[in-house]
Amino acid sequence: MNLDKNKPPPSARSIFRKNIGRVLLNKRNDPYLEIWNIDFTKKHNREEKGAFRDIPKEIELEAEITAIIREKFSFRFFVLEGQKKRMGREGLETSLIGTVARCELGKPSEGWLGRYSPVKKINSGKLWQVQNLEANTINEDDQEVILDAIEKTVGWNREVGLE
Repeated sequence: MNLDKNKPPPSARSIFRKNIGRVLLNKRNDPYLEIWNIDFTKKHNREEKGAFRDIPKEIELEAEITAIIREKFSFRFFVLEGQKKRMGREGLETSLIGTVARCELGKPSEGWLGRYSPVKKINSGKLWQVQNLEANTINEDDQEVILDAIEKTVGWNREVGLE
């Protein structure tokens, strides 16, 4: 990993990675959490606080985050064309998050790493994020869009040989 104090780490561009790093540091009671929480995508933070960074520690932590994501997580997708349909207030992302957050059936496991998050909405919840937890759940129109997208995704998987 090519990382130095003048470049933001990969976790600076992914809140998911940032939150996993927070959990690892918090679980260890590592005071480096204070530095980890600084937004190094901002130039003034890199210039003013970059000297406090422990680059070897960050490289090790980023590698650990990557290993956790590869070993402990699985991901599913469906093809949905058009950014507006995917993201933002009108997109499915918001209502899917709201649906999972409000679902009474889904609960975090006893060993869920998120329980060690210093972020209350994460450690007391069941998702690795804090935004859109109170959003509306999916509606009938959303369900139709999702079912159509799944059907298209199955066809796409066949075309590219991922079946």
